[in-house]
Amino acid sequence: MNLHFNPAKQGFRGLPISAGLPAKADAVVFGAPHGTPYAGVDNRPFETAPEAIRAGVSHFSQWLDHYDFDLGGALVETGTPPAFDAGDLATVANGDGEANRAMIREATAAILARGAVPIMIGGDDSVPIPFIEGFAGRGPICIVQVDAHIDWRKERLGERFGFSSTMRRASEMAHVARMVQVGMRGYGSARAWEVADARAFGSVLVTAHEVHREGIGAALRHVPDGMACIVTLDCDGVDPTTMPAVMAPAPGGLGYTQVMDLIAGVAAKGPIAGFDIVEFVPGRDLGGLGALTAGRLATV
Repeated sequence: MNLHFNPAKQGFRGLPISAGLPAKADAVVFGAPHGTPYAGVDNRPFETAPEAIRAGVSHFSQWLDHYDFDLGGALVETGTPPAFDAGDLATVANGDGEANRAMIREATAAILARGAVPIMIGGDDSVPIPFIEGFAGRGPICIVQVDAHIDWRKERLGERFGFSSTMRRASEMAHVARMVQVGMRGYGSARAWEVADARAFGSVLVTAHEVHREGIGAALRHVPDGMACIVTLDCDGVDPTTMPAVMAPAPGGLGYTQVMDLIAGVAAKGPIAGFDIVEFVPGRDLGGLGALTAGRLATV
């Protein structure tokens, strides 16, 4: 497939913009606005999500050498390996879900083939399905998901690859060996038997209540030492007081610091092979707070 990227208006947190995929890099950021739409459900609200997230942290590009207390050092150290922003895949809203998935899957695989870590900014919550598929042959991999919902529907509205089925589809991939799902709360899209299916697969479900009670260790103790991880972050896993820009806000979500600590804790256990942040809805943001939060979480 001849992958087409729409150039970013500004590189994510000051990264240089590449014309498509660079020949060599240590990390590549790319946007994937659309995955697999449901019939009758408009996914155009995600059209500008990648650019909004970039804009949310654009002002940090002038302070790259400043001390970052979330990271324990400068955002960009001297001699830091190169990272690039490849722009946004030319996915189509309410269009061909199979074609959108193929673009995302092949872009992810191409970035990995260059020895780089793919960082995907979306996009509706179906885009992690082809993102995770792009890691085929690189297992065993542990998926660490932050989400208010478990996404284990077999299908919804006749569609198997939509945003309610993300983790069930991931569980069917041979390279996915482990799954830790963090932040569930309130009413989700799952029925009791779908929760049972997730647990039967071996997915560890760590509710937001458990994290608030016990700390982020309630999730980290289930992440295997030394196993490569993909971190997939649905913005509605974060509390809406910090992340208002979501389709289905639910009170009681994880705080910014808790998510940062989770990502850092995963990285301390083993390599983070890939990262995505999805389900960001620019039209529901309040004063840019959501874009700032999303961009900061993707910076880790």
